[in-house]
Amino acid sequence: MAQAVEEWYKQMPIITRSYLTAAVITTVGCSLDIISPYNLYLNPTLVVKQYQYWRLVTNFLYFRKMDLDFMFHMFFLARYCKLLEENSFRGKTADFLYMLLFGASVLTGIVLIGGMIPYLSASFAKIIFLSNSLTFMMVYVWSKQNPYIHMSFLGLFTFTAAYLPWVLLGFSILVGASAWVDLLGMIAGHAYYFLAEVYPRMTNRHPLKTPSFLTALFADEPVVVARPENVRFAAAPFDEIHQD
Repeated sequence: MAQAVEEWYKQMPIITRSYLTAAVITTVGCSLDIISPYNLYLNPTLVVKQYQYWRLVTNFLYFRKMDLDFMFHMFFLARYCKLLEENSFRGKTADFLYMLLFGASVLTGIVLIGGMIPYLSASFAKIIFLSNSLTFMMVYVWSKQNPYIHMSFLGLFTFTAAYLPWVLLGFSILVGASAWVDLLGMIAGHAYYFLAEVYPRMTNRHPLKTPSFLTALFADEPVVVARPENVRFAAAPFDEIHQD
């Protein structure tokens, strides 16, 4: 069993494996009181006035207490992050990382701006961790790129992947969870999908072109086809060699 888990972990692509590892270590560390969540949550005042910039990153790594909800989100993180990186972004690791950075920036911007809007500021002030929203963004992007895949929810009913975000949103409301978290993920996911795929088809412009420094950081290695051992190739015909 342990060997199977280790093999499954090693086969994960780099970004998925790194994010999943950081999320598990952070959440476990908080559960064991090794790390304090108070040092991780998104606090605009501490970020701006006390230069605690790490909060812009760490709030995406903590998935609250380790319970069924944590396992639920770890499953979605491992599954849909991996599906995106291995399929839609296969050979485009830099583009995938840029998608996550874009999503994190949109989510952070929404929370910061929403916190300044009357009547909404109280709701946005409660959103101090955006890890679940970023995971939901990945689910949304995957569903838009694979809309016709048939799925089943808890074996109760079937639907196509295009409706997956809405099914999960309905389930969150049903169990009493905050719908804001899922809605933010859907907004960020739709913003990325529109700017990365819909808008370029409409205008032939690409506003989300991956920065060159990320492309250089994850430069794809050339594919090398190994020549099988003990295989001999037939010599070219004599008349082909001596053609004028």
